[in-house]
Amino acid sequence: MAKFFQNQLAEGTCKIPAGFRNFEDSTIKPEDIRLVLQSAFATSLLHVESRVASSMGLGFYTIGPGGEELTSVIGSILQEGDGMALHYRHLAAQVARQLKSGKPLEQVLLDRARGHTVSSLDPVSGGHHCAIGGGDRDFLVTSTLASQAPQAVGRALGSALASQLELPCLLAPGSVSLVSVGDGSVNHAQYLASLNIAEYATHRRFKCPLVFMVSDNGVAISLKGFDWLQKEFIHKLRMKLFEADGRDMFDVWTATERAVEYSRKKYKPSFLLFKNLPRRFGHAATDRQGAYLTPNEIKEVAEVNPMAYASAQAVASGAVTYSELHDMYADIWEKTKAAFDIAVNEPKVTERSLVQAATAQPLWVPEVKPPRESMIRSPPNANNDKYLPKDKVPMRKHMTEVIKESLEDTPSLVYTGEDVEHGGYYLITDGLARKFPHRVKDFPPEESVLIGLGIGYSQVGLLPIVEIPYAKYLDCGVDQFFEAAILNWLSAGKQPCGMVIRLQGFDRGVFGGNFHTHNTLHIPPGIDVVCYSNGPDYARGMRNAIQQAKAGRVVMTVDCTNLLNLKHVDEEAKDEAWLMPYTQRGDMASFDEVTCYGPRDASLAIVTYGNGVVTSLQAARIVTEKHGIPVKVIDCPYLSGLPMGLIDSLQGVDKVVFADICKFGQHPLGAHIGSLKYRNMLPDKWQVAAAQPTYNPLGTYLTFLNVPDVVDAVEMLLKTA
Repeated sequence: MAKFFQNQLAEGTCKIPAGFRNFEDSTIKPEDIRLVLQSAFATSLLHVESRVASSMGLGFYTIGPGGEELTSVIGSILQEGDGMALHYRHLAAQVARQLKSGKPLEQVLLDRARGHTVSSLDPVSGGHHCAIGGGDRDFLVTSTLASQAPQAVGRALGSALASQLELPCLLAPGSVSLVSVGDGSVNHAQYLASLNIAEYATHRRFKCPLVFMVSDNGVAISLKGFDWLQKEFIHKLRMKLFEADGRDMFDVWTATERAVEYSRKKYKPSFLLFKNLPRRFGHAATDRQGAYLTPNEIKEVAEVNPMAYASAQAVASGAVTYSELHDMYADIWEKTKAAFDIAVNEPKVTERSLVQAATAQPLWVPEVKPPRESMIRSPPNANNDKYLPKDKVPMRKHMTEVIKESLEDTPSLVYTGEDVEHGGYYLITDGLARKFPHRVKDFPPEESVLIGLGIGYSQVGLLPIVEIPYAKYLDCGVDQFFEAAILNWLSAGKQPCGMVIRLQGFDRGVFGGNFHTHNTLHIPPGIDVVCYSNGPDYARGMRNAIQQAKAGRVVMTVDCTNLLNLKHVDEEAKDEAWLMPYTQRGDMASFDEVTCYGPRDASLAIVTYGNGVVTSLQAARIVTEKHGIPVKVIDCPYLSGLPMGLIDSLQGVDKVVFADICKFGQHPLGAHIGSLKYRNMLPDKWQVAAAQPTYNPLGTYLTFLNVPDVVDAVEMLLKTA
């Protein structure tokens, strides 16, 4: 087909279909026409050569723009300060933008060839994946359907908010964000949620300058469209619609220009639809079109070439001649082949250490690194008797105070979630919206959007804390959660999305049942997960989390509901042991720290975190009273890796119980056990106590980790001694 089109250019036989726009009907200039066609040709030929490389076993990604080459118009129209996130089939917009910026054609082609052949020199992903991007304002898109949409809404809202707060922003003042998908992706829940939140923003009069662009080629991989998009879907939109025949260069230019200008001037979302597109050459090289299309259907689609129509329009406009277009096409083809010849011979990523190094940004460390011995901390309530009763408060008060403190100290910090303006379900943000009215904001209950907003906010330069009201609700936004985890790796560290996720409603409780007392955690590579047991440690840990997020890392703090207002460890004695004074401002807890309760030289230890600390302290008292054996409880809040403090605190321990508040078989301390064993640092005698691998009924603590579980695990060890 590429040869056939080249012959058409040589012979000057391209035709303009009836009903297409004339040159005079649009504002496009001759130099714009040449850029649009140069980018379209380059995109098409990159697709051709990616198929060749794949057939030889040298290329590994072949989703391409067969029919959508005129999306190059988008890159020609968008300004340098605008944001863009593209579906793979819309690569032409990226190529046009790069050429418009002055990047040499040879470099554009080589960089894309490197992506297709996963060269380690690929400037976008470093050989990790074939991703579209490369510019400061060109945001990476994963292969997950429509996952780019929530983040684009975040960038649009975030850039407007940054401007309102007079803060630095990656996107220029008055900028527009654009996000594109194919017609199949408009049915995805994340996409529908993104449209909804953009429309909601307009209703609330929030500035949201965002263009949703969709190309309709009538088939989603193998599922035909049945005119659903154009006959039904677009009529449900509550935003301005701009339509174009995607085969008509001048129509595409006019509609795109109007959509971008509308969103830029009105600060509102718009929907840009390119219709009547063919999907030439199938979805990808592995596509079996013959399984769902007839030979005649495949032939008819292959004969529809928007580049041929655009070439005829360009020649008719006087912007270029057929001879010039033929020479341009031939030159680009030779340069594309040369680019692939270079890329296929470049080194791949062959060392695990290099892959792992890109998982997250480097840990932030203070200028004066604390000594290793300080990684084992004394209990924060050790000196409680020195403080007046009014100075000792429950964990919830510490949490509110440290968030307020962080908002005061960090102007770019924004806090978003559901019901956070009135204080949230647990009063953690009580009063903060009054003090920081533009920076503490509610959004409707849609967790994909909430986390996507956080990613987008981070990408434009804000520092978000995203509150998820209940741990179970994270499941509703889990794809965006994993997007946050993988984006640093996908971009080889070039596009981190530093943020803090506050996960509430975790573990022990009688209200709400499993759906409000969930005790399963997602701990993917790329996210630091911490679960603190008391107020002072939470405050110190949140300060560290803010610093890590500033450095580009994603940190999730997990809040145990039972601890928020807890006063006593010994309920009968009313000891008020869990009411503690607020920590000194600036005091931080590193991920390597643990806290040791009880005698440090004890040879029997219980390792735990979060609500498990109180449970284990209660169990330890029973064990000591019953068996006369001293027990130390090691509070290990960092769950994403093995803290140095835990390694050191287990020195001299010959028996250890790992008391995990998560469900058995999915318990994060299991990873700690494996890491200790790998280092030959796991005591010979060890046992696990964990929550039951089921779901907790409403109104009971039946399946949660409890004191008898921990005592039984300890006594099993004692029996084997």
